[in-house]
Amino acid sequence: MTQPPLTTNQDLDSARLREAFGVFPSGVVAVAAIVDGAPIGLAASSFTSVSLEPPLVSFSIAATSKTWPTLRRCDHVGVTILREDHGEVCRQLAGPVDHRFDGLTCSVTGQGALTLDDGVAQFDCTIHEEVQAGDHVIVLLQLHAVAHAEASMPLIFHRSGFGRLSASA
Repeated sequence: MTQPPLTTNQDLDSARLREAFGVFPSGVVAVAAIVDGAPIGLAASSFTSVSLEPPLVSFSIAATSKTWPTLRRCDHVGVTILREDHGEVCRQLAGPVDHRFDGLTCSVTGQGALTLDDGVAQFDCTIHEEVQAGDHVIVLLQLHAVAHAEASMPLIFHRSGFGRLSASA
């Protein structure tokens, strides 16, 4: 099947871009901490490793997020890579703020970073840098501790839905 050639004067409306961006699968993480005695967090599908030295990861968040301004005040934040059966957990983390952690088993570090106990991996992080990028903020996080499960597979976000990786031979 032949695709039409790319042209530089295309109409790059947000719906068309969202559809094109959606063809690239990504993992999903929870970013969370304890703020004023309560768990606060969000789900992000833009997580990626950045650097080994220093150990850095990143995620992007909409500049209009109402949760990120609260989370960014924390000394430490936890990042949990969600497990392949966490589709409902991801939806819950994107739902009403007061119920995002209902029924979830979590751990909290002495610095307030909150992680989900049954994730694929957990990270204790501090904010290294924030970069304004269009309608989003790219958040670079420095890692201070890490734990991971050997046999779990991550939740995959692809074409606006959740999927799973399949093992290859």
